[in-house]
Amino acid sequence: EDKLSSEMKNEVIQKLCYEHLNGSCVKTPYSPGPRLILYTVVIFGAVLAVFGNLLVMISILYFKQLHSPTNFLIASLACADFLVGVTVMPFSTVRSVESCWYFGQRYCQLHSCFEGPFCYASIYHLCFISLDRYIAVTDPLVYPTRFTVSVSGMCVAFSWLFSVIYSFSLLGSGANAAGLEDLVSALTCVGGCQIAVNQSWVLVSFLVFFIPTLVMITVYFKIFLIAKQQARKIESLNNKTGRCSDSFQDRVAKRERKAARTLGVAVLAFLVSWLPYFLDAITDAFLGFITPTYVYEILVWIAYYNSAVNPLIYAFFYPWFRKAIKLIVTGKVLRANSSTVNLFSG
Repeated sequence: EDKLSSEMKNEVIQKLCYEHLNGSCVKTPYSPGPRLILYTVVIFGAVLAVFGNLLVMISILYFKQLHSPTNFLIASLACADFLVGVTVMPFSTVRSVESCWYFGQRYCQLHSCFEGPFCYASIYHLCFISLDRYIAVTDPLVYPTRFTVSVSGMCVAFSWLFSVIYSFSLLGSGANAAGLEDLVSALTCVGGCQIAVNQSWVLVSFLVFFIPTLVMITVYFKIFLIAKQQARKIESLNNKTGRCSDSFQDRVAKRERKAARTLGVAVLAFLVSWLPYFLDAITDAFLGFITPTYVYEILVWIAYYNSAVNPLIYAFFYPWFRKAIKLIVTGKVLRANSSTVNLFSG
């Protein structure tokens, strides 16, 4: 009987995040097979987010031909995704697979503070990129004088400052948990890392996400309507003249439409990744936090994976990015004057 009691006690201890520690969270470990699959999937995402976005940043900042206002916005967006891969995903990997937080309460709050700014920074970068594309498609010849490097710099500064100030002030002040003291007290245990957000701030956070999203959807809808009109005009002109129109204006318009299409795919990927998470967060707050932990973790990782997707989109749609990667990976960037190489030729 004593032996049976001892075995049961050991089984209970093994299911705690911290053995022999009072107030430890209960651990729900996966069996070895699913555990290995989960680690593989999430670590692959983190590695892709780190190295993929690092290649985007190096390409744009190193090669002089890529120094344009739009590309500086893309490089800053890649920086946000890179930081998700470095500061958020590795720690979330352990939390998701082991169902325990082993990095201390202070870093738990800091980790939660990091998630917000990088998400909001991404959405505002994408919003400004959509406005940039709108100007480029509607008036491609005047565009270079309207969306300059200084304008791009102001967009980058706003995206980062607003996102960081909003997220850190909300979580740092504890305003997110106001009115949820009993729930926080009930959920608090050693080895846990759950940040509660009350209804008011969930609603504000959703609006901070939704407003730029609405702007993007509206702008890209207009872009594709205009692109369709431009294509029809060129086709009509070609039919009338009996030859292919290849004026400078037509070539510029075609290039800008292609860039808008590529960045439209990046926006769509962002929405598919983050919208389910935000919809669940707002639903959960108003229905008493009913989402099962595993569902929440799945939604979080779908959102995180967006940071790994953008470099794949650029690699698929941009020949210049594939050429830049090849030069970086093969070490040809170490040659003299390699920064001035023509990435848009053949």
